[in-house]
Amino acid sequence: MINFTKMHGLGNDFVVIDAINQAVNLSPEQIHFMSDRHFGIGFDQLLLVEKANGTEADFKYRIFNADGGEVAQCGNGARCFARFVRDKHLSGKDEIRVSTDSGLLILRFDDDGMITVNMGIPKHKPDEIPLLATEESKFYSVDLAAERRQIDNHANHITQRAFGAVSMGNPHAVLQVHDIKHAQVAILGAQLVNHSIFPQSANIGFMQVIDRHHIKLRVYERGTGETLACGSGACAAVVIGIEQHLLDNDVLVELPGGNLKINWAGRGEPVFMTGPATSVYDGSIAL
Repeated sequence: MINFTKMHGLGNDFVVIDAINQAVNLSPEQIHFMSDRHFGIGFDQLLLVEKANGTEADFKYRIFNADGGEVAQCGNGARCFARFVRDKHLSGKDEIRVSTDSGLLILRFDDDGMITVNMGIPKHKPDEIPLLATEESKFYSVDLAAERRQIDNHANHITQRAFGAVSMGNPHAVLQVHDIKHAQVAILGAQLVNHSIFPQSANIGFMQVIDRHHIKLRVYERGTGETLACGSGACAAVVIGIEQHLLDNDVLVELPGGNLKINWAGRGEPVFMTGPATSVYDGSIAL
């Protein structure tokens, strides 16, 4: 039996497992089974809390998508990670340092119960995202003509798509849209997420700019599909919006599941994300 906690950050839901006080060795197939909302537990991602490898961090943070693949970063998951280690009395610190495959994350409990995550410094160079492009740009273009022929007439006939791209420890592409409600998230997200321009696939954001301090966002995540919220996607959208001179440094990001506050001072500086994390229930499962 494996003990777990079901949690969510603005509806982006997780199963969080203490891998310090119980033996956990899950295969991709077992993770995929657990993610099934009919036959398993159901989640967007699974989070493992492990012992830190060295003295720099308090814990190690591992993230697995619903398809069983491991990824390096998840912002909403990071807030749930912080709430979990406090609720389970694994740490009483107000600031927690966790190591991930993309670097060190710093998680801070705020006085109002919100959790602020230092998401690290964004990476803009194409080989760091990674993205197949010859040089860095605020706007990239991709041709969806071949994919368009495969899906017939389910969308309009524009085949060239402009987007911004950045790494927040995981690759993100962000397209600006006029109306978030009618954005073709399912169709374009599915086309772009595994496009050859992204060697490691990418998370695809659809951003509607309301004003310089407010955006609406939907995200199609690699290995999962559209989720109610994506923390690293919110950070990426704000970074790209600032780079494209659309946004100021403090931005409210309105996601289907709720709101996040994002702050970025500019190149060379870390991105700060503030939002809630909620525990739903504890359970156990036999695999």
